[in-house]
Amino acid sequence: MKIRFTKMQGAGNDFVVLDETRSRLNLSAGQYRFLADRHFGVGADQILTVRPAPEGVAGQGLDFEYVIHNADGGEVEHCGNGARCFVRYVREKGLTAKDAVKVKVVGGVLELRQNPDGRVTVDMGAPVFDLKRIPFEPTGLEARSQGSWQVWPLDIEEKQDHPSANRSDSAPVLVAVLSMGNPHAVQVVDDVDTAPVQTQGARVERHPAFPRRVNAGFMQVVSRSRIRLRVFERGAGETLACGTGACAAVVAGIRLGLLDPRVDVETRGGQLTIEWAGASGDLAAPVLMTGPATTVFEGEIDIPELT
Repeated sequence: MKIRFTKMQGAGNDFVVLDETRSRLNLSAGQYRFLADRHFGVGADQILTVRPAPEGVAGQGLDFEYVIHNADGGEVEHCGNGARCFVRYVREKGLTAKDAVKVKVVGGVLELRQNPDGRVTVDMGAPVFDLKRIPFEPTGLEARSQGSWQVWPLDIEEKQDHPSANRSDSAPVLVAVLSMGNPHAVQVVDDVDTAPVQTQGARVERHPAFPRRVNAGFMQVVSRSRIRLRVFERGAGETLACGTGACAAVVAGIRLGLLDPRVDVETRGGQLTIEWAGASGDLAAPVLMTGPATTVFEGEIDIPELT
């Protein structure tokens, strides 16, 4: 099967975007993995699929629906950098002339706005702190208070794979846990350049307390208005930027008493600006994310039959 695609990136987080506004491609998990493969396919952190607004959704004023698949072929709830690329895509393709659109994703409804400077602002909705909704199952774990919130100790050392090993010298990793439409575990580190993102990230991602796995964030606080961030994404590994990860890190930093309401987030792929009014006590305030979205190239590719 031959399909057309657009390659896009937002702060280095890269995507293959597919148009299903006219008909469904009905791709399998294996075909999504093929598209994301950087050696045999196009190469991407995630695959974004644009669809018409679903029928029968009254009163929401939806313009589109979009579906997100990770590089491992699994469908996920949310992607902030992808949302920015989404709005640029539908405008460039003439699918809408609106500067602001409302789209349905698995994790809810997003409001996206293209700004005059070319950057895109996404209303990411309110963060979720209810443990069952994240989901996070802290059986056997004891929260530790920090700021106006709490962090959770996770045992993620290699010794967890060997129950008979002595754990007395294993220091747990302290993470703040929340959802931005997808689950995040954020830890504060002294220096993101030397943080063990690959090893710890993989273990945090699959820690048994997260039944649907988790995105592992490593946050270095530079000042109250600036952080540096690396994220080991669920199903994708470390990416150059993670929009929901940036939102989760800033929300966590605010609740832990480390950050102000507006923060510039420096990722390896570029800078994002995150705003959240939750410091005033309004935990249901939406998180606003502003950043770049760029079309890289377009093309056509033959996709083999894969399951």
